[in-house]
Amino acid sequence: MSKTTLRKRIALTATSALFAGMLSIVAAPVATAAAGDANTLANAGALNGSLMVATVDSTGTAAVAHSGAAVGAANTADVRSKGLLVKDSTSGTAQTATVLAGGQLSLYAQVSTVAAFTASGGSFSSGQTGTMGTVSYGSGNATVLFSGTTSATAIAAIWTAPTTVGTYSVKSYVGNGIGTVPTLASPAVTLSGQITVTVVAASAGGTYSAVYSACNTATLVNTATGVDSTSAVSNNSAWYINFDLDDAYDVSLGSGNIVASATNGGILSLGTSTATSAAGTNSTTVEYGSSQARSVRVDQPTAGAPLTTTVTISFNGTVVCTKTVTIRGEVASLEVTDLLTGDLSSANASSNWGDRDATGRMGALGYFVAKDSAGNIVDQDDTGLVSIDSATITTLITGATLVLGTSNSTSTGAYQGTVAWTCGAVASSASLKIKFTNTSSGTVVSSPAFTARCADNPYTYTASYDKASYVQGELAKLTVQFKDSKGNNANSLPAGTSTITAPMFTLVTATGSASAHSKADGTVVYTFAVGLPTGITDGTYTSTVDFSSLTAVAATVATPTYKVGTGVAAVSNADVLKSIVALIASINKQIQALQKLILKR
Repeated sequence: MSKTTLRKRIALTATSALFAGMLSIVAAPVATAAAGDANTLANAGALNGSLMVATVDSTGTAAVAHSGAAVGAANTADVRSKGLLVKDSTSGTAQTATVLAGGQLSLYAQVSTVAAFTASGGSFSSGQTGTMGTVSYGSGNATVLFSGTTSATAIAAIWTAPTTVGTYSVKSYVGNGIGTVPTLASPAVTLSGQITVTVVAASAGGTYSAVYSACNTATLVNTATGVDSTSAVSNNSAWYINFDLDDAYDVSLGSGNIVASATNGGILSLGTSTATSAAGTNSTTVEYGSSQARSVRVDQPTAGAPLTTTVTISFNGTVVCTKTVTIRGEVASLEVTDLLTGDLSSANASSNWGDRDATGRMGALGYFVAKDSAGNIVDQDDTGLVSIDSATITTLITGATLVLGTSNSTSTGAYQGTVAWTCGAVASSASLKIKFTNTSSGTVVSSPAFTARCADNPYTYTASYDKASYVQGELAKLTVQFKDSKGNNANSLPAGTSTITAPMFTLVTATGSASAHSKADGTVVYTFAVGLPTGITDGTYTSTVDFSSLTAVAATVATPTYKVGTGVAAVSNADVLKSIVALIASINKQIQALQKLILKR
């Protein structure tokens, strides 16, 4: 959560009691952490359009109002409130403040007309208008009227909050400029200022608040936002946990005892959110210091070894932040996946192959990912060099092109590299391997052998379903097997658009009739939902699969058949008759038994 920086802050721990009508507030010294905690000048707000509150705390037993000599002067440094816990930064009609029960707010404003302060609870005292005006109070001192103020001057009063906790409204009014001015009987003329005051029994200040504090993981030191980074940290790099701690009034907690500890041997150092600290030496760091704009740096204890660690940060014994982060290790294994079959007499690395991962990378006959010893996928760009194992190259598959995976290749998996191989003029296959050399350690890792195939373009095809019969609601899979002109499983180049008709089936694959790359074995699979929105009719059906660019040359339209049913067994007339005969026989037996029972009696 972002910090509120425009609030005027008073950090105060206090309790209040009222004895025989006398205010008694015991408070710790105010820790004013920002220059904004100084009082606002009386003439800083709009004339006849503002109401100020003294934000400096009184060290005595009561608040301090403007003195008669000081009223009208710009200097308000000596004005004090008592028991004020927090005040927002505004001076208009949407102000907020929190004060202890029985506390006192020192109010002042600059006006050029008759003015009045009113409140929904509590009472006013110590009214001031300088030497030219008069002050009078309404019933119960709930209203104070300032008369005789015809030129710009400051007015002031002390408002004493009720001893009953709750929410109260303190308002200031001025004349409307056309002759109507406030009176004790009718003070509400033109609203010039308003404060919504929350009266509390005890301060919630000085205690950690998760609502107003922020803590988040990041890949660099910065202002705490409360939003964790989604990035990955590679081998020999560091995580940072930035934090900033406030109390329930969004007031800085100040200095205190900070302890940060990490599991699994994580190495920590404690610094600020404005400068990168050096790596630490231990899994625990302790400091008495500021709770504002801080950052914990997290490093792996052993270079090259992956680390997953949970970091716990406490302030004055209270846990304020717990974050789990992972630092990747060096490459320990390679996996090659999602292979296609290359085209004859082609390097294949310059073909788009359908931009299979939506990144615009060419030549994706296969993908490879690098992982550390904990199974974390590693950004290959950061850690080393990749190459094909030359010992696995053949005379027909003469080379391979590899492109490192980057953080942009996230559509089908983060940090996927691509591999393509050069095919000769004859269909063939080879068991290739990829090698990876870690830059920092020099360790070389080889992938398991993978089959690199080369074949000619699709020429003919067959089609078949995975089952002979289906029930409504099932999924049916249609496999189309493409062959090249030599009868080999074809390469993965698209065979062109197709027209597929399948009665009682609804196509659900995204491929539809569009051109599609086949898998390494030359097949493309289409998935259908069995049934139509209008229902299904039992029977045997024949589908047609027509790849027109192939059937126009040498292929034949495929016509695989299948059965469909509702799944509800049909009942014949013979079955119905048989059930009736059985029912009559059962009834006759019951009648005979009943007759025997009657004869016995």
